[in-house]
Amino acid sequence: MTTSSPHVRYISECLKLAEKSPPRPTNFRVGAILLSRKASSSDDATQDDQILSTGYTMELTGNTHAEQCCFSNYAAVHSVPEDRVAEVLPSSDPDRKLVMYVTMEPCGKRLSGNAPCVQRIINTRSDGRGGIQKVYFGVKEPGTFVEGSEGCKMLDAAGIEWEVVRGLEKEILSVATAGHENSEEEVKAALADYGTNVDDISPEERQRQEQQPRNPKKRMMEGLI
Repeated sequence: MTTSSPHVRYISECLKLAEKSPPRPTNFRVGAILLSRKASSSDDATQDDQILSTGYTMELTGNTHAEQCCFSNYAAVHSVPEDRVAEVLPSSDPDRKLVMYVTMEPCGKRLSGNAPCVQRIINTRSDGRGGIQKVYFGVKEPGTFVEGSEGCKMLDAAGIEWEVVRGLEKEILSVATAGHENSEEEVKAALADYGTNVDDISPEERQRQEQQPRNPKKRMMEGLI
């Protein structure tokens, strides 16, 4: 595994946050970081990043998700309730953009009836605000609790970019499922399915994969199939 990518390093920091979450059989342990980045910078230019807030699953009272806690923590510092966090996020500066890193694809549906994390992200762009412009995550949401993750589709529909950051899949899933009765089986199943659906990969991620050097032996084998 390489950690040269700044995105992998951020996902690694999110993973450290996820490890603080108490293991439970009814949720995933996830970590999230919200930051501000120079709008003119390339995606890999992170030297001027400003971390605004962090969060992890069940950091706050109740069945709270990582992104929810991240927003709530920022809102608390600015003395507003979490559902008004968009009003105090620094999204009006044309020279900066808001970016979120999270270990797992933000949920598009919650069985509890609470607002899903994707909707909370989308809400940061309410009333014409800039809000969060891109989300990076390490793994797609497994179907343990909700079949067929909708997070990426909802982000696409809202015009929010997203990108899968490869390299820490096993670590993320192992931490996420700690406390589940069949954790090892969940991890194996998720790893087996991960990345098999090209439609679940963002254009940026697909382009990056296509640019990766390929194993010449694999090319030879493909020619024989």
